[in-house]
Amino acid sequence: MSLVWGAVVVVLSVLSWGGQALSWFAPTTAVRWKLMEAEDDVDPAFWADVRAEALWDTFTLWTMVVAGVLLIADVDAWAYFGLVGGGMYVYFGGRGIFARAALARRGLRIGSRENVRLGYVFSAVWAVMALVTIAAAVRSIQG
Repeated sequence: MSLVWGAVVVVLSVLSWGGQALSWFAPTTAVRWKLMEAEDDVDPAFWADVRAEALWDTFTLWTMVVAGVLLIADVDAWAYFGLVGGGMYVYFGGRGIFARAALARRGLRIGSRENVRLGYVFSAVWAVMALVTIAAAVRSIQG
């Protein structure tokens, strides 16, 4: 089971971390791949927030990728990376959902309906992945 969950964690977290890194380093490519909206298609405040979020996430979300790799390799330290990364991904997912919902309710342009819906889905998936990983990490640490 560790191998399977480790693979799930690696794939899902590489999508998130990699997408954020690409959004920061190559926003034109990220727009072309539908990972983010074009600057002209969203409110300027939302654009600034998304860009800052991408930079910060590039520096922090790698922890869950490491957790998954260590879990696959059966290295006990995975649990500590899983706790830290899990906490970050719970925050990342929750903020992604609640902030965008609040901004949309206030009439800010935050992207196409399809991309916003996809963002909600992936934010929820990452938050659930994080909660499951945190639970598994706690169980692993407790022995």
